[in-house]
Amino acid sequence: MNRIDVQSASRIVIKVGSSTLTGSAGSGLNSEAVDSLVDIVASLRAAGKEVVLVSSGAIAAGLSPLGLTARPKDLATQQAAASVGQGRLIADYNRSFTRHSLLSSQVLLTIDDVVRRSHYQNAQRTLLKLIQLDVTPIINENDSVGVQEIRFGDNDRLAALVAHLVSADLLVLVTDIDGLYDAPPSHANAKRISEVEDVSVIGDIEIGGVGSSGVGTGGMVTKIEAARIATGAGVAMLLTTLAELPSALAGEDKGTIFHAVHDKRPSRLLWLAHAATPHGRLILDHGATIAIKERGVSLLPAGVTAVEGDFLSGDTVELISDKGVVIARGLVAFDATEIPRMLGRSTKELAAEFGPEYERELVHRDDLVLI
Repeated sequence: MNRIDVQSASRIVIKVGSSTLTGSAGSGLNSEAVDSLVDIVASLRAAGKEVVLVSSGAIAAGLSPLGLTARPKDLATQQAAASVGQGRLIADYNRSFTRHSLLSSQVLLTIDDVVRRSHYQNAQRTLLKLIQLDVTPIINENDSVGVQEIRFGDNDRLAALVAHLVSADLLVLVTDIDGLYDAPPSHANAKRISEVEDVSVIGDIEIGGVGSSGVGTGGMVTKIEAARIATGAGVAMLLTTLAELPSALAGEDKGTIFHAVHDKRPSRLLWLAHAATPHGRLILDHGATIAIKERGVSLLPAGVTAVEGDFLSGDTVELISDKGVVIARGLVAFDATEIPRMLGRSTKELAAEFGPEYERELVHRDDLVLI
């Protein structure tokens, strides 16, 4: 997707960060920023496009009402702030959308909702039905009860997964930095990178951390991770600021475009690669490493030298190369306790000794994805 193609995207997921909606810590929600974002969404909707919002800001919006001037460090206070702030956040969105006679809805998710496949599919059905009903979903992490996402600031990653979940044409991350730079933007000679054709080649760029507002948690590192997920799943990504968003969506050279590097993946494989939690590791020999990486075959017991972790059949495991590098994830077909006696042996030999149910793969190629 190039700059011109951005204009033709028909289904767009827009993620907006806390610093864009609230300013500095303790200052409360910035209703003008909310209105500016909603005005852009309304314009897209008027042009016949479908929009899903992924909005941070619940914890940040709860700081001022609680008399807090900085993001709390303890989990309980973070959750309390989120509980206070989420209602204020969605109320301001609803007020703003009403100005355009548009209907919006609140959808609270945790990482667990995209880790467990049954939850993942339910979230997908709900979001697609809302889009069908001409509603703009406003998604946020369920920070008042969640744990992992509060600690790690996964709204960027969540937005990338949502973009795939709803088969979006474009993911937009709205932040307080106007694009990806080849050095920290504060450096005098730093230059904005207009387009990234393959996010995997980003290696020499000094990526900055969390912004200076004191309310966000993600920073540029999670933006790059979101780009890896989205573009690897066939969804292009735009990184820009709220002020430059209209121009960037109109095809102007604003922000940074990350090109999709693959066709859209099946949801199950994206889930395996980026959302599933590994419960163990299978250590491969050199031959199996090459076969998995280059030939796309199933993993057989003969190619495994060791097993680590406590897992059951059907759990997600990591496949580790003979060099100690994670090369793939997959759904394992046997319990961890069964595998040690199978290591290095052919399936025919195992079937002869233990029965015909052992004449099968440890990880089938249809349940395996390269990392």
